[in-house]
Amino acid sequence: MSGHSKWSTIKHKKAATDAKRGKIFTRLTKELTVAAREGGGDVEMNVRLRLAIEKAKTANMPKDNIDRAIKRGTGELDGGELEEILYEGYAPHGIGVLIEVVTDNRNRAVAEVRHVFNKQGGNLAELGAVGWQFTRKGYINISDDFDQDEVFLIAADAGADDVDFEDGVAEIYTELEVLQDVRSALLDAGFELGEVSTLYDPNIPIQLDTADALQVMKLVEALEDLDDVQNVYSALDISDEAIAAIEAA
Repeated sequence: MSGHSKWSTIKHKKAATDAKRGKIFTRLTKELTVAAREGGGDVEMNVRLRLAIEKAKTANMPKDNIDRAIKRGTGELDGGELEEILYEGYAPHGIGVLIEVVTDNRNRAVAEVRHVFNKQGGNLAELGAVGWQFTRKGYINISDDFDQDEVFLIAADAGADDVDFEDGVAEIYTELEVLQDVRSALLDAGFELGEVSTLYDPNIPIQLDTADALQVMKLVEALEDLDDVQNVYSALDISDEAIAAIEAA
């Protein structure tokens, strides 16, 4: 899974220096609201909400903002009318892309996503055209000091599928059903966890040369800039040369 690992590492580095905090909070607010709407406001019974709260706290989102977002989802406050949509498409060079959207206006969302695909040399696809290329996974990362062997053994014993180590970051991938077991095992062992979430992991990452890979990443970044877009996943396996080009930009 090194292709996804490298992509994740780039995103984490970008997030660390991202000045668009208001946009980050907007996305977190939507995730909290939808999670509470779908599963209720009890974090003990709603795993998705628990993960969303942890992510919001990691981003230093104020507690009042978190509470309001949850109350909108449970109907205690107005403004919880949001719809989740998964769009599928092809980036340049036939690279599959999945786009998670949370919106209060489906027509606006699809128009904006289609515009980005058209402008960046890709195309929006029908439902099911791309999704088979990805598997829904649990994801955990650790960036503080850690012993690689210890992380691997604890995660594997708890049921993790894979553990990648890249640039001082441990990235653990799990089946959805054991995500909480792996999380609990790592916490019990004293590790400080970074992101704990779910994602779409490419089954067979595809590597392109640097120039072509940058075209794909330009489309992904343009999609991520859309207000309604929560997450974007691509089947691109990013080379070290492409990573260097991004970091130098």
